Amino acid sequence: MTTRLVVRGGVVVGPKTVAPADVVIEGGRITAVGENLDVPSRSRVVDASGCWVGPGFVDIHTHLREPSVNECDTIESGARAGAIGGYCALVAMPNTEPALDSAALVAYVLQLGARTPLDVAVAGAITKGRLGESLAPMAEMAALGVRLFTDDGRAVDDPSVMRRALTYAKPLGVRLAQHCEDERLAGGGAMNEGALSSRLGLVGRPALAEELMVMRDIELAALTGGSVHFMHLTTARSMDLLRAARARGLDVTAEVTAHHVTLDESLCEGFDPIYKVHPPLRTVADVAALRRALVDGTVDAVATDHAPHSPESKDLPFDEAPPGMLGLEHAAALVYEALGGGDCDPRRFFDLLSRAPARIAQLRSSDQPVGLSGHGSDVLVGDDANLVIFDPSSQWRINRDALHSRTANTPYHERLVIGRVRATIAKGHLVVEDGELT
Repeated sequence: MTTRLVVRGGVVVGPKTVAPADVVIEGGRITAVGENLDVPSRSRVVDASGCWVGPGFVDIHTHLREPSVNECDTIESGARAGAIGGYCALVAMPNTEPALDSAALVAYVLQLGARTPLDVAVAGAITKGRLGESLAPMAEMAALGVRLFTDDGRAVDDPSVMRRALTYAKPLGVRLAQHCEDERLAGGGAMNEGALSSRLGLVGRPALAEELMVMRDIELAALTGGSVHFMHLTTARSMDLLRAARARGLDVTAEVTAHHVTLDESLCEGFDPIYKVHPPLRTVADVAALRRALVDGTVDAVATDHAPHSPESKDLPFDEAPPGMLGLEHAAALVYEALGGGDCDPRRFFDLLSRAPARIAQLRSSDQPVGLSGHGSDVLVGDDANLVIFDPSSQWRINRDALHSRTANTPYHERLVIGRVRATIAKGHLVVEDGELT
């Protein structure tokens, strides 16, 4: 028998309105929204008092590590971590072993994702093997519902290849996402290039390596009329370039990560590889610029770039350790912090974590009939029931030993944060309640 859920006593956050309301869910859809609704008999009541109720989060940049020859995480464990963090949909990155550059491999990951309580989509590789040389069969992958393509982990360095990819992608109705680092400038670097990297004796990754790639792909988008999404941008100048591109009417979108708006390069001073990430943590001024861009609408989305690594690999010297951090379980609290904590506009909060990511990845029902849909909703009757209940007053301390990922490479261990996911409802099912998996 279908379980009827009643989310009671929360504040429903729509795209334009924020108002107290109960939400009734049955058969995987929202069937009623309103204040002080009568609770039908045999309903399961979910307490949302003091909480925001909004569309479940969507992460458009998740490393789920399958397939891989040395799994340090899996799609299943990544989905558990995502559910705890309030995510109802994850877009798996293609820099796996082998790379997700064919319909067969995409179908394999989709099959594994279907066994989890969340929706797992796939970002296909732009080029075969992510080598940046010849285009992958994007049309075949698009036929399976892939709507985002990237060689994440490295950029498509050759401008002629990126131009062909944008031209090829346009009639498919898909979007290309670029890892914005020119490896010819950034190659070999371990942290942000500047006075601190020089003092520490570490090779730096200059901000210009990112900014030149952003400049180039803005112009390629203008030339081809294609759609470009800029991944994990980190610098103040990148924000200025993005604003200028928008003013020209170009179809460009951008994400930042939770770690790039809450951490800065000074943390690398202790040579702890837990703080190594590509692109690197930038200056305090860059962090401030990214936070302003979060608030003023320049940035479309916050992604996690959730990147699990084994303890052994993160125990290597700073310049030898792999880049990457965990993010799924605590991203919401960090975004809440970056948006001003108690001054955070809940509508902007859900725009960044849910509605815009769903639109970029085409997971909203109105955007694309092929592939996943029903995410980033307006919390209206008839919408798919993918919801998160977020408590903006809950104070808690991040603990790497309590994470649901199979690894523990979070830079936030013991950090006190405010704002926590109380419950996650994915595909109409209560998968997290009171912060615990059901």
